[in-house]
Amino acid sequence: MMSQFKNIPSLSKHDERLALLLWFRLSRFYNQSIRRSNKHLKRWELSAAQFDVLVQVGTYQPLTQNELAAKLFVTKGNITQILRRMEELGWVQREQVWKKKVISLTDAGNSLFEEVVPHQEQFQASQFQGLEKEEQKQLLNLLKKLQQQNEKVEEL
Repeated sequence: MMSQFKNIPSLSKHDERLALLLWFRLSRFYNQSIRRSNKHLKRWELSAAQFDVLVQVGTYQPLTQNELAAKLFVTKGNITQILRRMEELGWVQREQVWKKKVISLTDAGNSLFEEVVPHQEQFQASQFQGLEKEEQKQLLNLLKKLQQQNEKVEEL
């Protein structure tokens, strides 16, 4: 089991502690952000997960469930319940197009998309107002760099 970590360089105890503190801080910020987003999205009876589906489908429709899962970085099975609930609410529809079953927004889903997305974009932007624009760009670049490094490690 440990062989998957054989290509990860050893760190000093100080560096390990710093990395752990970074991970905790990032996790706490993320979890806090999700809680705040869910609270904000309650106005529209949406969860953060449903909002993510709404945005992806609204932006790239029509999509297959596999394409949607890839955009959300989850498995096809993980979004089945969300899609079923969104179908019940009349926001998305699944239909057969030749050999594929595709997902698209209904008229009600499109209306919800148009109403919610601008508000949520403003809300999310407000969470980073404590940083100067240049700091926001630095953070974005640092997170991209971390993501690329993690993707390389996953490939090993």
